[in-house]
Amino acid sequence: MQQDVSRRKFIRSSALTGIGLGIFSSISAINPGKEKKAAGLYSIKNVADGKRIGIIGLDTSHSTAFVEDLNAEKPDPVYDGYKIVAAYPHGSKTIKSSYERIPKYTEEVKKAGVEIVDSIADLLSKVDVVMLETNDGRLHLEQALQVMKAGKTLWIDKPVAGTLADVIALYDAAKQYKVPVFSASSLRYATNVQETASGKSAGKILGADTFSPCPLEPTHPDFFWYGIHGIEILLTVMGTGCKQVSRVHTTDTDLVTGVWADGRIGTFRGNRKGPNEYGGTAFGENAVVKLGPYSGYEALLKEILQFFRTGVSPVTVAETLEIYAFMEAADESRRRGGATVSLDAVMKKALAKKKKV
Repeated sequence: MQQDVSRRKFIRSSALTGIGLGIFSSISAINPGKEKKAAGLYSIKNVADGKRIGIIGLDTSHSTAFVEDLNAEKPDPVYDGYKIVAAYPHGSKTIKSSYERIPKYTEEVKKAGVEIVDSIADLLSKVDVVMLETNDGRLHLEQALQVMKAGKTLWIDKPVAGTLADVIALYDAAKQYKVPVFSASSLRYATNVQETASGKSAGKILGADTFSPCPLEPTHPDFFWYGIHGIEILLTVMGTGCKQVSRVHTTDTDLVTGVWADGRIGTFRGNRKGPNEYGGTAFGENAVVKLGPYSGYEALLKEILQFFRTGVSPVTVAETLEIYAFMEAADESRRRGGATVSLDAVMKKALAKKKKV
């Protein structure tokens, strides 16, 4: 796997070859992104109270992409005046493909008017809402707790945390501190995914097969790092209710089969070789429809800002937990040589390991 492929170079390559999907490849993470705006066309003057956004983590191109959109001199009116005004850069300190980006991305956002601060505490004194963008999910629970204790509404980029137990603990803390939390993959809002999930494209969904790149990062559960993109497409269109999964793993490919309580079957194919594409097929009562391709960050960003306005996540806690239980069950299936594993079993195990917050 190539570790030094630039996310933005990949985006350009994807556009030229018709792939239409931006994601940095291999262990560097294959991240959906887009072309950079012209340097210097930014403005963060006169930001209204309640619309000052702070970022934690400049080790991912998601951070710079959001800054480019929101801090543009002439942003899309749908962004409603929200601006990113401050950022705490760190960030993974142990994943090389992440921490090596921090100096470059720090300079990029500074040019867009973002103030760089030395601590999360300092950040929280300057902002109204927070985007937790740290690429390393193992840091999320600790960082999120600081935000929650300050009572700030919190968006968390994938993964929610570095283990299923920490995901549960984080949502428990959100409930304890009465802080709204929202997390999702941008692929939840890929072409035709929401229309299919709502029943508009195909009627009731009888089954689905999805796919995405799936590089592995040794510090994280296999699918938490990147396979989550294709898995979130699957669970978005299938809905909650998956009871068990089994997994076939090879060097280049993973194939995960989920069985829902009503007998429906959904599959996820994670690819580590070949084109970096995202999508799938949904089988409905009325039609068979294509899911994808990746269609950019804008739809997700609009959902994040709507969440900041209302304090209501468009994705329920129960659905988010099921996504992470699905991924953990798939890991357990791999450890057990492809055996079928129930989501209830991994949830009970995770609950026993959950940290007190």
